[in-house]
Amino acid sequence: MRTTRSVLARTALALTLSTSSLLLTAPAQARPEPGPDPVTRHEPALDSGAAKTPEAAARRALTSPAPDLSDTSRGYPRQQVLAPDPENPADRSLKLGLVPYHGIAPRLNTLQALGDRVSVEVAGRSAGGHRLYLVTVTAPESAARTRAQERMRELIENAPAAAAKDPAVKAAYKTSVFFNNNIHGNEWEGTDAALKLIERLATANDARTRQLLSTSRLYFNITANPDGRIAGTRANAGGFDLNRDFVTASQPETRAMRQIEIDKQPAVMLDLHGYVNGTLIEPTTPPHGENYEYDLFLKNTYANALGMEAAVNGLGYTPDKDGVEPAQIPFRDQQEGWDDWPPIFTPQYAAYHGTVAAHTVEIPLPVNNSAYSSLPVAELRRRAAVNVEVAGAAMRATLEFVRTHRTSLIADQIEVFRRGQAGEAQVPVSEETVPGVPGIGPEDVYTTEFPRAYVIPGGTTAAARLVGHLLADDVRVSRAWQAFRLGGRTWPRGSYVVDLRQAKRGMANALLADGRDISDKVSVMYDISGWSLGRLWGARVEPVPSGRLSGLPLRAVREAAPVGYVAPRGDLRLRLTDPAEVAALNSLLVQGVPVRRAADGSVLVPGSAREAAAVAAGTYDVVFSSAKFGQGTALHRTRVAAAVTAGELFALREMGFEVTPVSTAVLNAGFDWSGVDVLFVSAGLDHGALTPAARGALEAFLAAGHGLVGRGAVGAELSAATGLLKAHAVEGNGDANGVVRVLNSGPLTAGSPSHSFVYAPVWFTGLGPDVRVEQSYASGDPLVSGHWRPSDDGTGGPADAAGRASVVSGPHAVLFGTEPLFRAHPKGEFPQVARALLIMGQAGRG
Repeated sequence: MRTTRSVLARTALALTLSTSSLLLTAPAQARPEPGPDPVTRHEPALDSGAAKTPEAAARRALTSPAPDLSDTSRGYPRQQVLAPDPENPADRSLKLGLVPYHGIAPRLNTLQALGDRVSVEVAGRSAGGHRLYLVTVTAPESAARTRAQERMRELIENAPAAAAKDPAVKAAYKTSVFFNNNIHGNEWEGTDAALKLIERLATANDARTRQLLSTSRLYFNITANPDGRIAGTRANAGGFDLNRDFVTASQPETRAMRQIEIDKQPAVMLDLHGYVNGTLIEPTTPPHGENYEYDLFLKNTYANALGMEAAVNGLGYTPDKDGVEPAQIPFRDQQEGWDDWPPIFTPQYAAYHGTVAAHTVEIPLPVNNSAYSSLPVAELRRRAAVNVEVAGAAMRATLEFVRTHRTSLIADQIEVFRRGQAGEAQVPVSEETVPGVPGIGPEDVYTTEFPRAYVIPGGTTAAARLVGHLLADDVRVSRAWQAFRLGGRTWPRGSYVVDLRQAKRGMANALLADGRDISDKVSVMYDISGWSLGRLWGARVEPVPSGRLSGLPLRAVREAAPVGYVAPRGDLRLRLTDPAEVAALNSLLVQGVPVRRAADGSVLVPGSAREAAAVAAGTYDVVFSSAKFGQGTALHRTRVAAAVTAGELFALREMGFEVTPVSTAVLNAGFDWSGVDVLFVSAGLDHGALTPAARGALEAFLAAGHGLVGRGAVGAELSAATGLLKAHAVEGNGDANGVVRVLNSGPLTAGSPSHSFVYAPVWFTGLGPDVRVEQSYASGDPLVSGHWRPSDDGTGGPADAAGRASVVSGPHAVLFGTEPLFRAHPKGEFPQVARALLIMGQAGRG
């Protein structure tokens, strides 16, 4: 289941629409499919002066957001002939009687040829290299009308008070609707329902369809996860659950969806999933995201859910005849367990871009996982056909809701942005403030007090990365051209300021704030409960509760100022407190540059390698300060065997490590340990399940002095089984997760943030004499934000972890009880693992 466009309007835009600009035009002539998608270009930032190298340009291109889809140089339709994909008989969709990925491009070509309502654009490519198709269905528009629509869209976000009073917006602005399909690759049927609906919309000539398309733009992300669709997997080719990636946006598919949200600014969206019987239709159970304008969100989401429920039940499927239960709405029908608290889910993330009706829809009949392999083909196809009909009914009901509520949907989207820009307090939900939604109680009231601003002192790699991420999420950021005072403090020149009086204040605060401890609110959460770029990404982020920003020496920026620098003389020092610095180090080691590790955890580079350092500084945006090469431990390229999660594997490779994935099965099949220096274990390796030969080879590798880095219970179990480190691992509540306070006390964690992330936290007791505590959970209550209760027997809570060791090390092993690489998210924690791998990787070299 479940890059920033130009900032043009800071004040009210003068919007004039002539009668001629509203006339419909003939369809544009189909054109060949374009080549590689362009990346968004940004103007140079304030004081931009870092080295510009081909390597830096290549790295920026690889990490660029998806193409800008807000092109106003042409109208609609925007048709093109899509080149076909090679037929793939192994596509898992085929068994279900559904459209395989290679069948989508020809189908879209056919749909475009049906008339002048259907357009296709390539919104990006998946991790596995497959095209992501964005289909737009709307009545034809001239280029002038498209420009007018874009001006109105920008007016709504940038000058919402003016937009609320503008008669042209009320009369002519088209409601944007977004259907996101197949984000989990083995939840297929949303794609097929979308293709059927597009075909109907392309050809229907009834009055309701004509009215809908003349007053709306309908956007269909045909398959958000083509890699998974083909392979029949939940995750993409990178192993990521894309519906958990929106805060981090590590994957290209996620960045493409993010850009669609920004450029198209949908008022309504559906995210099609499976499988929950009966069909599950959000809104959700508590807790509700505290940064939303939840009164507007709940009003519209509940109303649309009722329409979808009626449409799905109206199909006539029954439990006895078809195995289909009646639809359910969690807000109304459940107590807890299906929340909308974290913005990692697509609909919850969409709310921060002004979507006032956003839903996960879980269609009913399972056809994936064990059902896929165990059920007869005929039954799988029957189920899939039912699911396509259910998904189609939900989509059609949503379009009817949009057609009949267009004016109020746009007004509510404007109001979301107006409140943010005006700095007004949120409106707590109640049956008075959200009429028509029964059963609202105190358990549904979640609001927050927004600070006046956040200040992010500049000049560091971490600050530049964080600012770039905020901008990519369409958060407005300014930078000071001289020192200034705010909130009773003086801030240096080059500091960034995030004014919380902006349209997307909810997005800014959701990303930067500490969050909240909600352990006492509900007994169970669906997924993570805590996250914070402000605490976990390595940059200094300071909330300013109050103060005046007018008159301060601030200038809006479109990208962070680069910080890459190399001292002009002498030998060089590179700190290892950021993942980009680790990546820069590994790039030097690959080239054979002699590098030494200093006692303080930094690395020393001889001045003779200044040219290579300059390339690394420009590529990774890091600082090489002056130092004396002097003493230290010689470093070599560290080759890692890793039994880890997909997020950890991604993070290791992002830092430039040479990684070979391993598992119990890989070791049992016979693994050549001569090609690796260190073993990193967190998942998928069970010492007790190894064959005698595999166990012997592993133990010989460790006995030769090679080190182990372990994370969580699995890593600790391997350490105990091999006798590497005398430490007893205590497992906390397996459902606990969130941001925790920590105390860094060893060289491995020197310079790390004072916060970390945990999921199923572990701590260590009974430490041997040669075991060093590198980090501990803070005393008192270490949980800052998230959900961490004791287990049913009263143990495993945060009080039991307080003051206990969270990271320990010895001569041949390092163990983590935290999750410093969780889903490739807590960037500021990555270097702890990197240092551990470098140290343990050198152990076997003597």
